[in-house]
Amino acid sequence: MTKRVVVVGGGIAGLAAAHRLHTLRPDLDVVLLDQRERPGGKLSTGALAGHPVERGAESFLVGGPSAAVQLAREVGLGDAIVHPGGAKAAVAIGGALQDLPAGTLMGIPLQGPEEPPGPRLLQPGEDVTVGALVRPRRGDDVVDHYVDPLLGGVYAGRADRLSLRMALPALAAAAENHATLTGALAEAAGAGRREPGAPVFGAVEGGMSRFVDAIVRTLPDVRTNATVQSMRRGGPGWQLDVRVGKDKRVEAADAVVLAVPAASAARLLDQDNPLELDYASIALVALALPATKLPELSGFLVPATEGLAVKAVTFFDRKWPHLRRPGLTVLRASVGRYGDEAQLQRTDDALVDVVRAEVARLIGVDALPEPLDRGVYRWGGALPQYAPGHRDRVAALRAGLDGQPAIAVAGAAYDGVGIPACITSGRAAAESVLAKLGD
Repeated sequence: MTKRVVVVGGGIAGLAAAHRLHTLRPDLDVVLLDQRERPGGKLSTGALAGHPVERGAESFLVGGPSAAVQLAREVGLGDAIVHPGGAKAAVAIGGALQDLPAGTLMGIPLQGPEEPPGPRLLQPGEDVTVGALVRPRRGDDVVDHYVDPLLGGVYAGRADRLSLRMALPALAAAAENHATLTGALAEAAGAGRREPGAPVFGAVEGGMSRFVDAIVRTLPDVRTNATVQSMRRGGPGWQLDVRVGKDKRVEAADAVVLAVPAASAARLLDQDNPLELDYASIALVALALPATKLPELSGFLVPATEGLAVKAVTFFDRKWPHLRRPGLTVLRASVGRYGDEAQLQRTDDALVDVVRAEVARLIGVDALPEPLDRGVYRWGGALPQYAPGHRDRVAALRAGLDGQPAIAVAGAAYDGVGIPACITSGRAAAESVLAKLGD
């Protein structure tokens, strides 16, 4: 009898898991269930003034090798990957835009003051916050003005709360080998060194929804508007209670991949929240303006110390050459940091107004022109906030699943944010359940 594997969750981790399962074992009955109207999660492309605009993630890392590049090639989009132009980014300090400093790793200067000899920075497996490692050795200004906003752009979190091993794993590993931050940074920067001029980021021409659609076309059975309300052991595998509209049905599975947020996975597994994982919410405000003179930058970051709602701005038609349109200027601002969700209580109109006012002030103009079109995209509980020790808690959670029928968890809650990290997590979950099935 054909074995069935059900993947719960149609974000990029779930899509990657289903794709891996079907690729490795095309004889399996692979079913993907997603509670939304369309798969993709935070990979979603809309339209602004008649042109594509990302409602969520706009790009992915391409070095490594990148799991995102690999998957794009596997679904026929290898030739559709595009890269940013050469415009630099800036940071707002004291109300003015300044270049981000060179010679840094996530804003941490590779060279710093002389450090006295001592024990290694971290013991094997030890974890601390990014701020705890960097503040005593590079100072508060470095953390507040550079490290914090760079981490905020990725996690919407703060250096003094985020796990070093999750946010900067190469630096954490190097810190086990060195007594000084300068030595650890040299090792970590060397490990991540790329060819001069090689691109760091990529995107799919036509938008991230094109990437999602290409993956979906490779899958045998994708069901949307399907909510898994509960699950339990049944026979050699699992029984899932699924609601589609007003209809309810039970789906049997030999194996399950849960590619959903941590709290949802814990509920389905009838567990408490063993990861102690909080999430940050954000809103993205996209503005299509009549042709407007902007600084020759790809965008800028705004430290929390500036006291503004906006934490990052991307000038899309400066950053991405393929998005340039005559007579049109498109920018997108990110609002919302962990612990400062009150900024998101504004209406859409009020968010647009505050973004226009703050961006105008920071680029040194009286006002931005009235938008030709605008979009406000809200992502509640979008970004996990990894406290120190997160990896150990994930390992313990996964160890606790070993005695159950074939099941695995995947996604940003467990293995890191970013499209490549989520794809890698989904693929690993697929291979894990295949191993548990004995295949």
